Amino acid sequence: MKTGTRTAIYLLLVVIGILIGVIAGGELVRHLYRRRASGETPAGAAPVPVVPLAAAKSDTGDVQARIAVSRRSAIVAATEKVSPCVVGIVVTQLQVVGSSYYYEDFFDLFFAPKLVPRYREVENMGSGFIIDKDGIILTNNHVVEGAKRLHINFPDGRQVEGRVVGRDPYSDLAVIAAKGERFPSVTFGDSDELLIGEWVIAIGNPFLNFFNDPRPTVTVGVISALNRNFAPNEDVYYQGMIQTDAAINPGNSGGPLIDAHGQVVGINTFIYTGSRRNRGSIGIGFAIPANRAKRVVRELLKYGRRRQVWTGITVQDIDRAIALTLGVKDINGVVITDIQRGSPGAAAGLKNGDVIVAMGDRKVRTHADLEGFFLDYFVGDTVRMRIVRNGRRLARDLTLREHRRRR
Repeated sequence: MKTGTRTAIYLLLVVIGILIGVIAGGELVRHLYRRRASGETPAGAAPVPVVPLAAAKSDTGDVQARIAVSRRSAIVAATEKVSPCVVGIVVTQLQVVGSSYYYEDFFDLFFAPKLVPRYREVENMGSGFIIDKDGIILTNNHVVEGAKRLHINFPDGRQVEGRVVGRDPYSDLAVIAAKGERFPSVTFGDSDELLIGEWVIAIGNPFLNFFNDPRPTVTVGVISALNRNFAPNEDVYYQGMIQTDAAINPGNSGGPLIDAHGQVVGINTFIYTGSRRNRGSIGIGFAIPANRAKRVVRELLKYGRRRQVWTGITVQDIDRAIALTLGVKDINGVVITDIQRGSPGAAAGLKNGDVIVAMGDRKVRTHADLEGFFLDYFVGDTVRMRIVRNGRRLARDLTLREHRRRR
Protein backbone atom coordinates (compact mmCIF):
# COMPACT_ATOMS: atom_id res chain seq x y z
CA MET A 1 0.00 0.00 0.00
CA LYS A 2 1.28 3.34 -0.90
CA THR A 3 2.34 5.77 1.81
CA GLY A 4 -0.20 8.47 0.78
CA THR A 5 -3.13 6.07 0.93
CA ARG A 6 -2.11 4.84 4.35
CA THR A 7 -1.92 8.40 5.71
CA ALA A 8 -5.40 9.19 4.41
CA ILE A 9 -6.86 6.14 6.16
CA TYR A 10 -5.24 7.17 9.48
CA LEU A 11 -6.68 10.66 9.24
CA LEU A 12 -10.14 9.30 8.52
CA LEU A 13 -10.02 7.07 11.59
CA VAL A 14 -8.97 10.01 13.80
CA VAL A 15 -11.88 12.14 12.56
CA ILE A 16 -14.35 9.29 13.16
CA GLY A 17 -12.98 8.85 16.72
CA ILE A 18 -13.42 12.56 17.49
CA LEU A 19 -17.01 12.52 16.24
CA ILE A 20 -17.86 9.45 18.35
CA GLY A 21 -16.32 11.15 21.47
CA VAL A 22 -18.29 14.34 20.94
CA ILE A 23 -21.57 12.44 20.53
CA ALA A 24 -20.92 10.26 23.60
CA GLY A 25 -19.95 13.27 25.74
CA GLY A 26 -23.08 15.15 24.74
CA GLU A 27 -25.28 12.20 25.63
CA LEU A 28 -23.57 11.88 29.02
CA VAL A 29 -24.08 15.56 29.82
CA ARG A 30 -27.75 15.41 28.74
CA HIS A 31 -28.30 12.31 30.89
CA LEU A 32 -26.76 13.94 33.98
CA TYR A 33 -28.80 17.10 33.49
CA ARG A 34 -32.04 15.10 33.30
CA ARG A 35 -31.24 13.21 36.53
CA ARG A 36 -30.38 16.45 38.37
CA ALA A 37 -33.53 18.15 37.13
CA SER A 38 -35.60 15.20 38.34
CA GLY A 39 -33.96 15.30 41.80
CA GLU A 40 -31.84 12.16 41.41
CA THR A 41 -28.25 12.14 42.65
CA PRO A 42 -25.58 10.16 40.81
CA ALA A 43 -23.93 7.41 42.83
CA GLY A 44 -21.02 8.74 44.92
CA ALA A 45 -21.92 12.40 44.21
CA ALA A 46 -22.82 14.94 46.92
CA PRO A 47 -26.40 16.21 46.78
CA VAL A 48 -26.85 19.67 45.29
CA PRO A 49 -28.72 21.99 47.71
CA VAL A 50 -31.87 23.58 46.38
CA VAL A 51 -32.88 26.90 48.05
CA PRO A 52 -36.64 27.33 48.17
CA LEU A 53 -38.03 30.67 46.99
CA ALA A 54 -39.53 31.38 50.41
CA ALA A 55 -36.14 30.91 52.06
CA ALA A 56 -34.49 33.27 49.57
CA LYS A 57 -37.10 35.89 50.37
CA SER A 58 -36.44 35.32 54.07
CA ASP A 59 -32.71 35.95 53.63
CA THR A 60 -33.47 39.19 51.79
CA GLY A 61 -35.74 40.25 54.65
CA ASP A 62 -32.96 39.59 57.16
CA VAL A 63 -30.59 41.79 55.20
CA GLN A 64 -33.14 44.58 55.08
CA ALA A 65 -33.74 44.21 58.81
CA ARG A 66 -30.02 44.44 59.51
CA ILE A 67 -29.78 47.56 57.34
CA ALA A 68 -32.72 49.13 59.18
CA VAL A 69 -31.04 48.44 62.53
CA SER A 70 -27.72 49.89 61.37
CA ARG A 71 -29.43 53.10 60.16
CA ARG A 72 -30.68 53.80 63.66
CA SER A 73 -27.22 54.68 64.89
CA ALA A 74 -26.30 56.41 68.13
CA ILE A 75 -26.29 59.71 66.25
CA VAL A 76 -29.89 59.20 65.08
CA ALA A 77 -31.02 58.23 68.58
CA ALA A 78 -29.26 61.21 70.18
CA THR A 79 -30.77 63.60 67.62
CA GLU A 80 -34.30 62.28 68.21
CA LYS A 81 -33.82 62.69 71.95
CA VAL A 82 -32.66 66.33 71.88
CA SER A 83 -34.31 67.89 68.80
CA PRO A 84 -37.72 68.45 70.50
CA CYS A 85 -35.91 70.56 73.12
CA VAL A 86 -34.24 72.95 70.64
CA VAL A 87 -35.97 76.27 69.94
CA GLY A 88 -35.53 79.20 67.62
CA ILE A 89 -35.35 82.68 69.15
CA VAL A 90 -36.39 85.80 67.24
CA VAL A 91 -35.31 89.02 68.97
CA THR A 92 -36.46 92.54 68.15
CA GLN A 93 -33.76 95.06 69.02
CA LEU A 94 -33.39 98.82 68.78
CA GLN A 95 -30.37 99.73 66.69
CA VAL A 96 -28.79 103.18 66.44
CA VAL A 97 -28.39 104.00 62.77
CA GLY A 98 -27.10 107.58 63.00
CA SER A 99 -27.83 111.10 64.15
CA SER A 100 -30.18 113.54 62.48
CA TYR A 101 -29.57 117.25 62.03
CA TYR A 102 -32.88 117.73 60.26
CA TYR A 103 -34.64 120.99 61.21
CA GLU A 104 -31.68 121.98 63.40
CA ASP A 105 -30.35 125.51 63.22
CA PHE A 106 -27.45 125.73 60.79
CA PHE A 107 -25.16 127.43 63.31
CA ASP A 108 -25.79 124.67 65.85
CA LEU A 109 -23.64 122.45 63.65
CA PHE A 110 -20.65 124.57 64.64
CA PHE A 111 -21.44 126.09 68.03
CA ALA A 112 -23.89 123.87 69.89
CA PRO A 113 -24.62 120.72 67.95
CA LYS A 114 -27.55 118.73 69.22
CA LEU A 115 -27.13 115.18 68.06
CA VAL A 116 -30.47 113.48 67.80
CA PRO A 117 -29.94 109.72 67.56
CA ARG A 118 -32.09 107.78 65.13
CA TYR A 119 -33.18 104.25 65.87
CA ARG A 120 -34.71 101.42 63.94
CA GLU A 121 -36.09 98.07 64.96
CA VAL A 122 -34.16 95.09 63.64
CA GLU A 123 -34.77 91.38 64.03
CA ASN A 124 -32.01 88.96 64.90
CA MET A 125 -32.30 85.26 65.42
CA GLY A 126 -30.54 82.55 67.29
CA SER A 127 -31.11 79.21 68.95
CA GLY A 128 -31.59 77.90 72.45
CA PHE A 129 -32.60 74.74 74.27
CA ILE A 130 -34.96 73.90 77.11
CA ILE A 131 -33.22 72.96 80.34
CA ASP A 132 -36.29 72.73 82.58
CA LYS A 133 -39.85 71.47 82.04
CA ASP A 134 -41.22 74.84 83.18
CA GLY A 135 -39.87 76.51 80.04
CA ILE A 136 -36.43 77.68 81.18
CA ILE A 137 -34.18 78.07 78.13
CA LEU A 138 -30.43 78.53 77.82
CA THR A 139 -28.88 80.55 74.99
CA ASN A 140 -26.04 82.98 74.28
CA ASN A 141 -26.06 86.47 75.72
CA HIS A 142 -25.30 87.99 72.31
CA VAL A 143 -28.52 86.43 70.97
CA VAL A 144 -30.80 88.33 73.40
CA GLU A 145 -28.68 91.36 74.30
CA GLY A 146 -30.65 94.58 73.88
CA ALA A 147 -33.89 92.71 73.27
CA LYS A 148 -37.01 94.87 73.16
CA ARG A 149 -39.17 91.83 72.43
CA LEU A 150 -38.40 88.18 71.90
CA HIS A 151 -40.41 85.25 70.61
CA ILE A 152 -39.62 81.60 71.05
CA ASN A 153 -40.42 79.15 68.28
CA PHE A 154 -40.83 75.48 69.20
CA PRO A 155 -40.29 72.57 66.78
CA ASP A 156 -44.00 71.68 66.90
CA GLY A 157 -44.93 75.08 65.44
CA ARG A 158 -45.88 76.90 68.62
CA GLN A 159 -44.67 80.47 69.05
CA VAL A 160 -44.77 82.09 72.48
CA GLU A 161 -43.48 85.32 73.89
CA GLY A 162 -40.44 85.01 76.13
CA ARG A 163 -38.68 87.12 78.71
CA VAL A 164 -35.07 87.44 79.80
CA VAL A 165 -34.46 85.94 83.25
CA GLY A 166 -30.79 86.83 83.50
CA ARG A 167 -27.72 87.54 81.37
CA ASP A 168 -23.99 87.13 81.84
CA PRO A 169 -22.07 89.11 79.19
CA TYR A 170 -18.80 87.95 80.76
CA SER A 171 -19.35 84.31 79.75
CA ASP A 172 -21.79 85.12 76.89
CA LEU A 173 -24.67 83.11 78.39
CA ALA A 174 -28.29 84.02 79.08
CA VAL A 175 -31.41 82.38 80.49
CA ILE A 176 -34.86 83.15 79.13
CA ALA A 177 -38.29 81.82 80.05
CA ALA A 178 -41.30 80.79 77.95
CA LYS A 179 -44.87 80.76 79.19
CA GLY A 180 -46.20 77.25 79.68
CA GLU A 181 -45.30 74.04 81.45
CA ARG A 182 -44.34 70.40 80.89
CA PHE A 183 -41.83 71.17 78.16
CA PRO A 184 -39.34 68.49 77.07
CA SER A 185 -35.88 69.25 78.47
CA VAL A 186 -32.30 68.18 77.82
CA THR A 187 -29.85 66.28 80.00
CA PHE A 188 -26.39 67.74 80.62
CA GLY A 189 -23.23 65.67 80.26
CA ASP A 190 -19.79 66.15 81.78
CA SER A 191 -17.75 68.39 79.48
CA ASP A 192 -14.59 67.63 81.46
CA GLU A 193 -14.75 64.05 80.17
CA LEU A 194 -14.76 64.93 76.46
CA LEU A 195 -12.24 63.21 74.20
CA ILE A 196 -10.57 64.76 71.17
CA GLY A 197 -11.87 62.86 68.14
CA GLU A 198 -15.21 61.70 69.60
CA TRP A 199 -18.45 62.29 67.70
CA VAL A 200 -20.58 65.33 68.54
CA ILE A 201 -23.76 66.78 67.07
CA ALA A 202 -24.63 70.48 66.68
CA ILE A 203 -28.33 71.40 66.58
CA GLY A 204 -29.80 74.82 65.83
CA ASN A 205 -32.18 76.92 63.73
CA PRO A 206 -30.26 78.65 60.93
CA PHE A 207 -33.31 78.76 58.60
CA LEU A 208 -35.95 80.05 61.00
CA ASN A 209 -36.39 83.44 59.33
CA PHE A 210 -35.66 82.25 55.79
CA PHE A 211 -38.18 79.43 55.49
CA ASN A 212 -40.34 80.14 58.55
CA ASP A 213 -39.57 76.56 59.54
CA PRO A 214 -39.05 76.02 63.30
CA ARG A 215 -37.64 72.51 62.94
CA PRO A 216 -33.95 72.38 63.87
CA THR A 217 -31.03 71.52 61.62
CA VAL A 218 -28.53 68.83 62.57
CA THR A 219 -24.82 68.70 61.69
CA VAL A 220 -22.28 66.11 62.78
CA GLY A 221 -18.55 66.30 63.46
CA VAL A 222 -15.93 65.51 66.05
CA ILE A 223 -14.23 67.25 68.94
CA SER A 224 -11.33 68.92 67.14
CA ALA A 225 -9.61 70.41 70.21
CA LEU A 226 -10.22 71.38 73.83
CA ASN A 227 -9.34 74.40 75.98
CA ARG A 228 -9.11 76.97 73.20
CA ASN A 229 -8.80 80.55 74.56
CA PHE A 230 -10.00 83.82 72.99
CA ALA A 231 -10.51 87.37 74.28
CA PRO A 232 -12.30 89.36 71.55
CA ASN A 233 -12.67 92.37 73.87
CA GLU A 234 -11.98 93.28 77.49
CA ASP A 235 -15.54 92.47 78.61
CA VAL A 236 -15.87 89.01 77.06
CA TYR A 237 -13.60 86.03 77.57
CA TYR A 238 -13.90 82.75 75.71
CA GLN A 239 -11.67 80.48 77.77
CA GLY A 240 -11.46 76.69 77.71
CA MET A 241 -13.66 76.51 74.61
CA ILE A 242 -14.57 73.30 72.80
CA GLN A 243 -13.53 73.28 69.13
CA THR A 244 -15.54 71.18 66.68
CA ASP A 245 -15.78 70.69 62.92
CA ALA A 246 -19.55 70.14 63.11
CA ALA A 247 -20.94 72.95 60.95
CA ILE A 248 -22.13 75.93 63.02
CA ASN A 249 -23.72 78.73 60.98
CA PRO A 250 -25.43 82.06 61.67
CA GLY A 251 -28.58 81.26 63.64
CA ASN A 252 -26.99 78.29 65.41
CA SER A 253 -25.65 80.44 68.25
CA GLY A 254 -27.08 79.27 71.57
CA GLY A 255 -27.96 75.79 70.33
CA PRO A 256 -26.70 72.62 72.01
CA LEU A 257 -23.63 70.59 71.17
CA ILE A 258 -24.42 67.02 72.20
CA ASP A 259 -22.49 63.77 72.48
CA ALA A 260 -23.43 60.31 71.21
CA HIS A 261 -25.45 59.68 74.39
CA GLY A 262 -27.73 62.63 73.64
CA GLN A 263 -26.31 64.72 76.50
CA VAL A 264 -25.49 68.43 76.15
CA VAL A 265 -21.74 68.97 76.45
CA GLY A 266 -21.52 72.50 75.07
CA ILE A 267 -23.35 75.62 73.87
CA ASN A 268 -22.56 76.56 70.25
CA THR A 269 -21.29 80.13 70.30
CA PHE A 270 -19.20 81.32 67.36
CA ILE A 271 -17.24 80.25 64.29
CA TYR A 272 -14.00 81.18 62.61
CA THR A 273 -14.59 81.89 58.91
CA GLY A 274 -11.15 82.99 57.73
CA SER A 275 -12.42 86.25 56.17
CA ARG A 276 -15.04 88.94 56.63
CA ARG A 277 -16.74 88.04 53.36
CA ASN A 278 -17.36 84.43 54.26
CA ARG A 279 -19.99 84.07 56.99
CA GLY A 280 -20.52 80.33 56.67
CA SER A 281 -18.85 77.40 58.36
CA ILE A 282 -15.42 76.24 57.26
CA GLY A 283 -15.26 73.54 59.92
CA ILE A 284 -13.92 75.64 62.79
CA GLY A 285 -16.60 76.21 65.42
CA PHE A 286 -16.50 76.79 69.16
CA ALA A 287 -18.79 75.93 72.05
CA ILE A 288 -18.91 76.93 75.72
CA PRO A 289 -18.33 73.89 77.99
CA ALA A 290 -21.49 72.57 79.64
CA ASN A 291 -19.95 72.40 83.11
CA ARG A 292 -19.38 76.16 83.11
CA ALA A 293 -22.86 76.80 81.73
CA LYS A 294 -24.52 74.79 84.50
CA ARG A 295 -22.98 76.99 87.21
CA VAL A 296 -23.83 80.19 85.33
CA VAL A 297 -27.44 79.02 85.01
CA ARG A 298 -27.70 78.53 88.78
CA GLU A 299 -26.41 82.07 89.35
CA LEU A 300 -28.80 83.61 86.83
CA LEU A 301 -31.84 81.75 88.13
CA LYS A 302 -31.08 82.70 91.73
CA TYR A 303 -29.81 86.27 91.37
CA GLY A 304 -30.88 87.35 87.86
CA ARG A 305 -27.23 88.12 87.14
CA ARG A 306 -23.81 86.70 87.68
CA ARG A 307 -22.29 88.09 90.83
CA GLN A 308 -18.93 89.66 90.14
CA VAL A 309 -16.09 88.05 92.05
CA TRP A 310 -13.67 90.27 93.95
CA THR A 311 -10.03 89.58 94.78
CA GLY A 312 -8.91 93.07 95.75
CA ILE A 313 -5.57 92.72 93.95
CA THR A 314 -4.12 94.64 91.01
CA VAL A 315 -1.58 93.00 88.72
CA GLN A 316 0.53 93.76 85.69
CA ASP A 317 2.43 91.65 83.17
CA ILE A 318 6.12 90.95 83.65
CA ASP A 319 8.70 92.14 81.15
CA ARG A 320 12.44 91.58 81.30
CA ALA A 321 13.09 94.79 83.22
CA ILE A 322 10.54 93.88 85.91
CA ALA A 323 11.87 90.32 86.06
CA LEU A 324 15.40 91.66 86.62
CA THR A 325 14.15 93.96 89.39
CA LEU A 326 12.26 91.14 91.12
CA GLY A 327 15.10 88.70 90.68
CA VAL A 328 13.05 86.15 88.76
CA LYS A 329 14.32 84.26 85.73
CA ASP A 330 11.00 83.73 83.96
CA ILE A 331 8.80 86.47 82.48
CA ASN A 332 5.73 84.22 82.62
CA GLY A 333 3.32 85.27 85.36
CA VAL A 334 1.89 88.52 86.70
CA VAL A 335 3.21 90.66 89.52
CA ILE A 336 0.92 92.08 92.23
CA THR A 337 1.18 95.87 92.31
CA ASP A 338 -1.60 96.71 94.81
CA ILE A 339 -3.77 94.98 97.41
CA GLN A 340 -6.88 96.60 98.88
CA ARG A 341 -7.18 96.58 102.63
CA GLY A 342 -9.70 94.03 103.92
CA SER A 343 -9.88 92.31 100.53
CA PRO A 344 -9.75 88.56 99.82
CA GLY A 345 -6.19 89.05 98.55
CA ALA A 346 -5.14 90.61 101.84
CA ALA A 347 -6.88 87.83 103.80
CA ALA A 348 -4.93 85.25 101.74
CA GLY A 349 -1.62 86.80 102.85
CA LEU A 350 -0.60 88.11 99.43
CA LYS A 351 1.89 90.99 99.21
CA ASN A 352 2.98 93.56 96.68
CA GLY A 353 5.73 92.11 94.52
CA ASP A 354 4.41 88.54 94.67
CA VAL A 355 4.44 86.88 91.25
CA ILE A 356 1.37 84.76 90.48
CA VAL A 357 2.40 81.81 88.28
CA ALA A 358 -0.64 79.53 88.62
CA MET A 359 -4.29 79.56 89.69
CA GLY A 360 -5.69 76.14 90.49
CA ASP A 361 -4.32 73.80 87.84
CA ARG A 362 -3.84 76.52 85.21
CA LYS A 363 -0.64 78.40 84.51
CA VAL A 364 -0.78 82.20 84.47
CA ARG A 365 1.36 83.86 81.84
CA THR A 366 -0.38 87.24 81.39
CA HIS A 367 -3.20 89.22 82.98
CA ALA A 368 -5.54 87.86 80.26
CA ASP A 369 -5.04 84.36 81.67
CA LEU A 370 -5.96 85.66 85.10
CA GLU A 371 -9.13 87.40 83.87
CA GLY A 372 -10.31 84.42 81.88
CA PHE A 373 -9.57 82.06 84.76
CA PHE A 374 -12.48 83.41 86.81
CA LEU A 375 -14.99 82.28 84.17
CA ASP A 376 -15.10 78.96 86.01
CA TYR A 377 -15.02 80.39 89.54
CA PHE A 378 -17.82 82.02 91.46
CA VAL A 379 -18.48 83.90 94.69
CA GLY A 380 -17.64 81.65 97.62
CA ASP A 381 -15.14 79.45 95.77
CA THR A 382 -11.62 78.99 97.17
CA VAL A 383 -8.72 78.98 94.73
CA ARG A 384 -5.21 77.61 95.38
CA MET A 385 -2.71 80.18 94.10
CA ARG A 386 0.93 79.47 93.30
CA ILE A 387 3.20 82.46 93.82
CA VAL A 388 6.90 83.32 93.80
CA ARG A 389 8.10 85.58 96.62
CA ASN A 390 11.79 86.49 96.89
CA GLY A 391 12.69 83.46 94.82
CA ARG A 392 10.64 81.05 96.94
CA ARG A 393 7.59 79.20 95.64
CA LEU A 394 4.59 79.43 97.95
CA ALA A 395 0.91 78.42 97.91
CA ARG A 396 -1.92 80.63 99.12
CA ASP A 397 -5.68 79.97 99.28
CA LEU A 398 -7.83 82.81 97.96
CA THR A 399 -11.55 82.80 98.87
CA LEU A 400 -13.57 84.87 96.40
CA ARG A 401 -16.15 87.37 97.60
CA GLU A 402 -18.72 89.45 95.77
CA HIS A 403 -17.59 92.79 94.50
CA ARG A 404 -19.70 95.55 96.01
CA ARG A 405 -19.38 98.96 94.45
CA ARG A 406 -19.03 101.93 96.73
CA ARG A 407 -21.94 104.32 96.63
